[in-house]
Amino acid sequence: MPLLVNQAPVNVALRKDELERIARRLGRDPSVVELHAFDAQWSEHCSYKSSRHHLKKLPTAGSRVILGPAEDSGILYLGDHDGERYGVVIAHESHNHPSQVVPFEGAATGIGGIVRDVLCMGAEVVAVADPLRFGRIEDPDSHQRSVAVGVVDGIAAYGNAIGVPNLAGDVYFDESFDDNCLVNVVALGIVKESEIIHSYAPRDADGWDIVLVGKATDASGFGGASFSSLTLDADDEEANKGAVQVPDPFLKNVLMRASYRAFSYLREHEIVAGFKDLGAGGVMGCSAEIVSSGGFGADINLDEVNVAIEGMPPEVIAVGETQERLLWVLPPHVTPEILRIYNEEYTLPQIAYNARATIVGRVTKEKKYVLRHRGQIVMDVDIEFLTGSIRDELPFTELRPNELRDESIVYPELSTDEIVELLPRVLAHRAVCSREPLYRRYDAVVRGMTVIPRGAGEAGVFAAVRGGNLGVALAVAGNPRYGRLDPRRAAELAVVEAVCKVWATGAEPIGLTDCLNFGNPRKPEQYSELVSAIDGLAFAARELGLAFVSGNVSLYNESTTGIAVAASPIVACVGAIDDLAATVTPGFKRAENAIYVIGNVSPGLGGTVFAELLGNDDDNIPMVEYSELRVDLELLRSAMREGLVRSCTPVGAGGTLAAIARATFAAREAGRSLGVELAGEAYFDETPGFVVEVDDEQRFLKLAGDATVRRVGTVSKAAHFVVNDESLHVEDLYATWSAPLAEVYP
Repeated sequence: MPLLVNQAPVNVALRKDELERIARRLGRDPSVVELHAFDAQWSEHCSYKSSRHHLKKLPTAGSRVILGPAEDSGILYLGDHDGERYGVVIAHESHNHPSQVVPFEGAATGIGGIVRDVLCMGAEVVAVADPLRFGRIEDPDSHQRSVAVGVVDGIAAYGNAIGVPNLAGDVYFDESFDDNCLVNVVALGIVKESEIIHSYAPRDADGWDIVLVGKATDASGFGGASFSSLTLDADDEEANKGAVQVPDPFLKNVLMRASYRAFSYLREHEIVAGFKDLGAGGVMGCSAEIVSSGGFGADINLDEVNVAIEGMPPEVIAVGETQERLLWVLPPHVTPEILRIYNEEYTLPQIAYNARATIVGRVTKEKKYVLRHRGQIVMDVDIEFLTGSIRDELPFTELRPNELRDESIVYPELSTDEIVELLPRVLAHRAVCSREPLYRRYDAVVRGMTVIPRGAGEAGVFAAVRGGNLGVALAVAGNPRYGRLDPRRAAELAVVEAVCKVWATGAEPIGLTDCLNFGNPRKPEQYSELVSAIDGLAFAARELGLAFVSGNVSLYNESTTGIAVAASPIVACVGAIDDLAATVTPGFKRAENAIYVIGNVSPGLGGTVFAELLGNDDDNIPMVEYSELRVDLELLRSAMREGLVRSCTPVGAGGTLAAIARATFAAREAGRSLGVELAGEAYFDETPGFVVEVDDEQRFLKLAGDATVRRVGTVSKAAHFVVNDESLHVEDLYATWSAPLAEVYP
């Protein structure tokens, strides 16, 4: 809201009650710099004021959790190698508003930010992923089409330039994203548990140096945190562009390698330090949070901040969210060597104008946050008041809980002719068709450690340590078609689907992250969706014995016309592989092998592709029976350990028949010309489950026990998709599946 401070108008997103609270606490009117600082720090984006108390419902501890959601990234125990315990670092964020306004730059800076979150834990960044949600793209001249293309190009340009493979992701197209795309980003890193660096000022850090590293601060991204916490207004499009940062992936490449060198120096000399990414709130937000988390205050001199333009106002220097910047808290005797590494050994000043590492302040025992500019104190506040939790108690209605279905509901039977007519339509559907035209822009193998690349399967797999057997699997999930009908169950299914995708590679799921993308929390119906989804995430995670170690909440994804995005809880799952040689790769392997489906069929059709094509308005989305799912997962694990599973494809959008088709397509892409002969119960149901190829049916069925399994056919030598006595050519189906996005991403 606009207000007058010393007769100068200031535009901030703080509400009247928040402004009054600040003035009461300070005992005076806040300065312009203080207003912008609180505007950023108390924004929904930074404070989680509407959601933090609900997020406490999520399980965050477990035997695999090294670090839960308390710092820039979570860390999960991966396994041992050469006597060292290794952790996989994971962060999950959104860059929705910036990507809608400036698609290329918004998406690119999303990758840049999430990479820094992982880097700052002392990890080597090894992979990224990108769950994306776009509007209707049929019209080549539409803004929705330009957003969908610009976002993908931005992700590719940044990820490829920094040399990090894009390992996993998904994309949905839905009219609810016409005015608000969703750009979620995930990053993974690998670190020895003994070498983790924390994003807080260490104990006894009083008097230590605060060192800013990276790009010269400019006006880009000023107001970004509060901009991401408001409804987008088309009338403010030009002004909003100024709140989007400008990426520089080539500078980031150098910063990453210089930071790896700094890590080595600190480890060699057994020096403890704090390290944090500059994201929302800029220099102010990062420095305040890193010292406050350690129980300290800070005294910052904005004159020491390296800037791109002389004469910028202090609030812009303090709060601007210029990309490619990091912040160290270092013992003074160590600072000269860290400055030398960045400025001389890796020559930051020669890479970009006025880029450098520079001392900008010091840690103080007194818990005050002080900013100085040109000899004047422009900010002086209690640091716990600035960074402490604020909370909005907003009204909501508890949506329906997870309940058992009416047993009288049955899945509709289909004739052979109906299946043959529907299958090509399902494969061409925007929720099912090949994403290869999109992800082929990404480098999936740049580090030379990729085992299952993006698109080959539903989860990516890579080697965690060169020369070792440890592997990591990563998958994402979250169907907005379900979210529109039942946010709670959609959240459950996002967890289950991500877990099943990882399980299908032979990996053991070890942890989760989430990004909750919703509309305006000040509207009870939309806030109710958020609360319900959190309940669903918590329920599913506990049923599967997994913890959330990182995440993000993105609210106000709503246009000024009042149209909010479909409720979109998006989940990432990390899996550990002890022996990469045992990884189950995608695609059918050999003719005459049997095809089984593991998992039951839910009668719910709501949100499925099948329902849309039939014009069915069922609002009951597929349901998970967790007791049955756990038995099915244990069967799959045992069968994989026994070497009985030659390939495994999780059931998802398009259902069981679409999963079988994808397994034939994966075989084709691997150079194996195979088909299938189906004669059993295979449908377009989307209940989570698996299509498995086995070569010793007796042993497999002996293992099955109480699991839900059914034989649906065999792999054949001829490249035909045979359903009873009807046949479709695999090449024709592959062409149908491959075509829809080829025009959008030529």
